[in-house]
Amino acid sequence: MIKAPRLTQRAVNYWIGFGARFLPFADAATPDLPLSRLLRLSLFQVSVGMALVLMVGTLNRVMIVELDVPASLVGVMISLPLLFAPFRAVIGFRSDVHKSALGWRRVPFMYRGTMVQFSGLAIMPFAILVLSRTNEAAHAPVWLGLAGAGAAFLLVGAGLHTIQTIGLALATDRASVDSQPKVVGLMYITMLLGMMASALGFGWFLADFTPGRLIQVIQAAAVATIVLNAIALWKQEPRGRSNQHVRAREPSFSESWGRFASGGNAVRRLVAIGLGTMAFSMEDVLLEPYGGQVLGLAVGDTTKLTATLAVGGLIGFALASAVLSRGFDPFRMAAIGALAGIAGFSSVIAAGPAGSTLLFGAGTAIIGFSAGLFGHGTLTATMHDAPKGQTGLALGAWGAVQASAAGLAIAFGGVLRDLVGLWTPADLYRGAVPYDCVYALEIVFLLATLALMAPLFRRVVALA
Repeated sequence: MIKAPRLTQRAVNYWIGFGARFLPFADAATPDLPLSRLLRLSLFQVSVGMALVLMVGTLNRVMIVELDVPASLVGVMISLPLLFAPFRAVIGFRSDVHKSALGWRRVPFMYRGTMVQFSGLAIMPFAILVLSRTNEAAHAPVWLGLAGAGAAFLLVGAGLHTIQTIGLALATDRASVDSQPKVVGLMYITMLLGMMASALGFGWFLADFTPGRLIQVIQAAAVATIVLNAIALWKQEPRGRSNQHVRAREPSFSESWGRFASGGNAVRRLVAIGLGTMAFSMEDVLLEPYGGQVLGLAVGDTTKLTATLAVGGLIGFALASAVLSRGFDPFRMAAIGALAGIAGFSSVIAAGPAGSTLLFGAGTAIIGFSAGLFGHGTLTATMHDAPKGQTGLALGAWGAVQASAAGLAIAFGGVLRDLVGLWTPADLYRGAVPYDCVYALEIVFLLATLALMAPLFRRVVALA
């Protein structure tokens, strides 16, 4: 009776110490922001990762292979969130200066984004079935499917961009200045974990594909979005009058942006981020169809590829965090990620003619790993070089450029695959040529990214 509480307390202390030692970014916790609250706040990234896997991973495979929708149309649909991505910087800036009678700045924007994403997911499965002209929707007009699917993808994209921008800003507000980069890193680790879990779950539920199961999966994701974000936001942002009267006169967005863009090679850095993101994004709409059409993998197997990509990204982010925390040059880290990406795409290209699922899986994991290194390196560099008081705007600009570049790359990748497919025999190298042309172009983009980052890299080394 006397020893039990001591043993219990000892066990609790052991697990707390274990988590703080081995959990990536666990040292980002502070007395004002304990690890339990930080992990709960990071749940908004799970809803973001779930939506990304659904759009970029699961639905593009289902629409192209099972529902026979042209890859170019799928690429355009998935890239529709591109229309909203440039507004991420504006959303972050507006939440910085928002004046609320309730004393909140971030929470109102987060709930708006949540409801927008929920609305898109609610109508998405029915719009997709109409678009694909299934037996149940064969008599519906074509324009209804196009308009419905376009609206659904646009709403989901607008919602997740808002959720991620405001959630990262809220996490930055709650963290101390020294721990802000680590907190943001933890947020992205959580998103990757959410992507892995979602990919495995979607693959399991859709192993025996039917239109009814597709509806159930997407609507379950809509409900999960509301639940996860409500838990994440509960009592996270303090209320107070200080939020209603921040300053007598707030600078306009154009003034703040001009100040940000004029400092320390900000434009070159953002261009390099955009080009590198395009290089790591063009294959997003093609990896699962590649596995299905070229290597003959089933839906459940190709959905696991998204989880493999996320596992590689998780390892890359964790490794980058450990190295960058010791003062390693973030531009050099991004360059290492670009070089590793070249090896990953080369492995995927070789997998088609060889008919090797092992090469394909290994290349997919390397691509995810290298994208994690590149993403963390550029994110850390952006935060380090942000002007004083503009961390939120810098995060928004980083996210806007990254999301816009990814959207353009996804759309272009799908269109390029279809165009090359028109001019090559369907059985040439197992039908891999249209896909391989996209992967080869991504290698070229990575080489261009390395050349663009070279002046920044040399400048940092010279100062070291």
